[in-house]
Amino acid sequence: MKNMKKALAMLLALTMILALCACGSKTEAPAATEAPAAEAPAAEAPVDYASMSLDELKAVLTTVTEGKLTVATSPDFAPYEFYAVVDGTPVLAGFDVALAGYIADYLGLELEMVPIDFDGVLNELAAGSVDLGMAGLSPDPSRMDAMNFSDIYYQGGQSFVTVQSKADLFPDLASANKAEYSIGAQNGSIQMDLANENTPDADIVPLVKVTDIIAELLGDKLDGAFIETAVAVNYAQSYPELAVVLDVPYDVEGSAAGVCKGNEALLAGVNMAIAAAIADGSMDAFVAEANEQSTGEIIEGLLEDQAG
Repeated sequence: MKNMKKALAMLLALTMILALCACGSKTEAPAATEAPAAEAPAAEAPVDYASMSLDELKAVLTTVTEGKLTVATSPDFAPYEFYAVVDGTPVLAGFDVALAGYIADYLGLELEMVPIDFDGVLNELAAGSVDLGMAGLSPDPSRMDAMNFSDIYYQGGQSFVTVQSKADLFPDLASANKAEYSIGAQNGSIQMDLANENTPDADIVPLVKVTDIIAELLGDKLDGAFIETAVAVNYAQSYPELAVVLDVPYDVEGSAAGVCKGNEALLAGVNMAIAAAIADGSMDAFVAEANEQSTGEIIEGLLEDQAG
């Protein structure tokens, strides 16, 4: 009996050993390996529109209205933009208008001008409702969040204007910075910034149109005003009572086209057209013609305002 128990114990031990060996001989599945992470696509390099040919630019050009170049302007700023009366009919004129036509032709587009108050030019550009704004715009850094700026196409300046009877009161800009003086400037313009900078103690009067400023000066309601030089000289030729008495320092002297923000292809095309207009003499011809037209019968301001 004892031997039988010993034999059973040995058999049990052998069975356990075999079971353990069987477990150890199982082939384990290889650990799952992680798939290599997909590489992030390389960022596309920005398109260099400025290096394209004219034909390449035309192929990628987009505008607010397909096939048209929509340009906002404020026609109260001779010789930049105004209405020349031709055979009794007001015709939009000025060297900004002529240059807008040149740019449209150069880019193979139909020109559509949108006459509007100066504030409206800035607002329409900021809203992306027009392609360009051409209204004697200075490329001031404070405007660059709302629009892009083309290259300078006309070098201008800024002036302080009064009437002949008051010219001796203003030997320098400091003399205009007095509380008893009313000083005008166009609302939303660089000239308004210059008024606030140079005559903060004066009574600064914002007006919608340059024509309003001139009327207030001639009517003795303003003592002086800040006006772009070419425009001031033009008005002084038409109204001898006016006196352009002082140059006003300004870091960015010159005019550029405001271009709808984000339209880099259009910006490149406009710059290409401006360079061509300057190189072939067209820009000089536009300025000369506008100066001549502005000495004749003209209308400054929106036509609907004239009817009122």
